[in-house]
Amino acid sequence: MSTPTEALAALGLTLPDVVKPLAAYTPATRDGDLVWTSGQLPMRDGSLVATGKVGEGDGLVTPAEAQELARLCALNALAAAASVAGGLDRIQRIVKVVGFVASDPAFTGQPAVVNGASTLLGEVFGDAGVHARSAVGVAVLPLDSPVEVEITVRVA
Repeated sequence: MSTPTEALAALGLTLPDVVKPLAAYTPATRDGDLVWTSGQLPMRDGSLVATGKVGEGDGLVTPAEAQELARLCALNALAAAASVAGGLDRIQRIVKVVGFVASDPAFTGQPAVVNGASTLLGEVFGDAGVHARSAVGVAVLPLDSPVEVEITVRVA
């Protein structure tokens, strides 16, 4: 079985730098063998990749685009968790994922959007990536982000 770092590389991905906090909080905190991340936005190289509400129609972020953004959020969450766990390979299990989707009022596909995060975690951690999850539709997210993801992990 490959390590999480090897699995990530096989996907053509690398762990990004930890996204700097936007306010008075820390990207992740560890207590014993658990790490909780703060909500992670779809940031790449210090910039938000997309903005807006998720739904079907002109001017909205499509569910497929939002799913990819959730995947990026999960990658950022892994970076935050790894930063306090002593590295990605110290993460033993994904315990919980919470995904927030800034939704057009008619949109009800939040679970499919958050699958972007869940799928990435499964690809990187295999059976240890199977987790409990919430997918929540909200009116607005920080910086007008379409999605936000936080994770809880168990570490060695």
